[in-house]
Parts: sequence; structure tokens; C-alpha cells
Amino acid sequence: MNIFRRLFNVSKAEAHSAIDKMEDPIKMTEQGIRDMKNDLTQALEGLAQVKAMLIRSQNDKTQFETKAKDYQNKAMLILQKAQKGDLSAENGDRLAKEALIKKEENTEHVNRCSIEIDKFSKSVSQLETNVNSLKNNISKWENELKTLKARVKVSTATKNLNKQMAAIDSSSTVNMLEKMKEKVTQEEALAEAYGDIANDSKSIDEELDKALDGKSTNADNDLEALKKQMGL
Repeated sequence: MNIFRRLFNVSKAEAHSAIDKMEDPIKMTEQGIRDMKNDLTQALEGLAQVKAMLIRSQNDKTQFETKAKDYQNKAMLILQKAQKGDLSAENGDRLAKEALIKKEENTEHVNRCSIEIDKFSKSVSQLETNVNSLKNNISKWENELKTLKARVKVSTATKNLNKQMAAIDSSSTVNMLEKMKEKVTQEEALAEAYGDIANDSKSIDEELDKALDGKSTNADNDLEALKKQMGL
């Protein structure tokens, strides 16, 4: 039982350690945005390449269509010349047949280009959708990052303030005030005691001064002399 509890504690400690070592969510978001921008760059390059192939296929199709029409016209002209007697019927049929073969070859190229154009058009459409989606996601996450940074600043400031407030213990503050009151009371009592001592010392000095006062002694002597003179 102790072994299982120990293994559980080890696993729990490792889990806490893994959480503590997790990267800063801001850095993770920034890295995610950088990754999406790299994906966007690659998608744009792929889109440009597919568009180039689409344009090339479109141009090739136009050229093959033109050639097919040209060979069609040549076959017709040759047959017309053979009909007029400018060419022999046999030679005219041979040349017209060769022209039609060339026309067929170019028509096949036209059909091939049409298939490629359809395929490339779909690829371009898909890539444009992906590019727009990446752009929207990048814009969204950049705004989220700004909000996250602002929230981190606010939460950090709030945490620090709450931490400082939590460090102020109300009971310890009251105890400190009570101790201060007690100390002030003691100081006041001590000051009063010193005052009493000072007053006592002053009274003794006054009595001594009075006992030693020369004027008081002469007055007593004069009083005795006057009493004798008066026969009292």
C-alpha cells in the first residue's frame, strides 16, 4: 500500500513539474502565428505555380485550337484546288488527309489542355480558399495575441496587488498597534514618574534653601530682641 502511495506521489510530482515547465502561452501563440505565416508563404508559392500552369494550359489550348482550325482550312483549300484541277485528285486527297490528321492531333491537344485547365482551375480555387483561410486565421490570432498580452498585463498587476494586500495580515496589524499603545503608555508613565522625582527633588531643595536662608534667621533674632525690650 505504501509503495502505491509513493508511486502516486511521484507521478503527481512529475505532473506538477511538467505543468511548471510548460511554455508561456504568449510565446506559444507567437510561434503558432509564425508557423501559420510560413504555411501562408508556401501556400502562396504553390498557388502561383498552379496559376502559372493554368495560364500555360490556357495559352496552349488557344494555340492548338488555332492550329486545328488552320489545318481544317488547309484541307478545304487543297480539296478545292483538286476540284479545280490545280492538283490531281489523288494528290489532293493525300494532302487533305494529312492536313486532317494534323487537325486531329491538335484537337487532341485541345482536349488534353481542357482537362488540365479544369484540373488546375479546381486546384487554384482550393488553394485560394486555403490562402484566405490562413490569412483570416493569422489576423484572428494576431488580434487574440494582442488581447492575451493585455490580459496578462492586467492579471499580473492584479496578482501583484492582491499578493501585497494578502501579505498585510489584519491580526498582526492589530497586534502591532496594541504593542505601540502599550509602549506609548509605558513611556507616558515613565515620563510622569520622572516628573514626580523631579518635583520631589525640587521640594527638598526648597526646604534646604529655606532652612539656610540668612534673612529668615535674622528676622527670628530681631523678634526675640524686640520681645526682651518690651518685657514680654
